[in-house]
Amino acid sequence: MGKFIYGIPNVEVEIEDRLLAHLKVVITSKLRRNEGFTFTWQNTDGDDTTHSSVWLDEGIPISFEIGGPHDPPLNREWLEELNRSANSAGGLKPTPEPSH
Repeated sequence: MGKFIYGIPNVEVEIEDRLLAHLKVVITSKLRRNEGFTFTWQNTDGDDTTHSSVWLDEGIPISFEIGGPHDPPLNREWLEELNRSANSAGGLKPTPEPSH
């Protein structure tokens, strides 16, 4: 399980390593182009499910902690899907990995 860490004071979100590796590519690509956007994820605590959102901007510290010495292999279709989400009015929202 990896961590998405953003801002000061920081927000830490545990995200499965494979998804986090894909989010890292999409997020860093947009921030490299100076494109701010919203990132939204679900929080589950027992029977309760809520969601949180942050505005991502290149001027705010961000880090990704992914288990293992290397990122997992990337799925191009999933990257494209996540990128479409990031470019939408609703912002980036994690989605399940498409099956091949």
